[in-house]
Amino acid sequence: MSINRVNISGNLTRDAEHRATASGLSVLKMGVAVNDRRKNQETGEWEDVPNFVDATMFGARADALAQYLVKGTKVAIEGKLRWSSWETPQGDKRSKLEVVVDEIEFMSSRNSGSSGGSSDESFGSPAPSASTGDDEEIPF
Repeated sequence: MSINRVNISGNLTRDAEHRATASGLSVLKMGVAVNDRRKNQETGEWEDVPNFVDATMFGARADALAQYLVKGTKVAIEGKLRWSSWETPQGDKRSKLEVVVDEIEFMSSRNSGSSGGSSDESFGSPAPSASTGDDEEIPF
């Protein structure tokens, strides 16, 4: 038995590229920067080192989300790894490993984008109001 599942979170490195195949299937390609924490051997300090991951989403969700997946947006992605290979017009062989997206969650608010902001906000849904209407404290 094999398991092919991956979960990553990070910031989009570019605006998502939306297109359609010849058969009409929507394809949305994006890049995600995922930080890895490593100790610098020269300074002894811990530092973030980015890994750049290509991700692709297919279907109706690709159409619906294309306009919101812009550079700097923080996302969490769940999917599976897919390896592909091809040959360039010059005859060089190339290959890459990418994430085929099954689920995506926005981790930054609609207004924060690349300018920062709270990473705990849900995209497009305001935080629930804690007001009961009569200014009483909520007991939790």
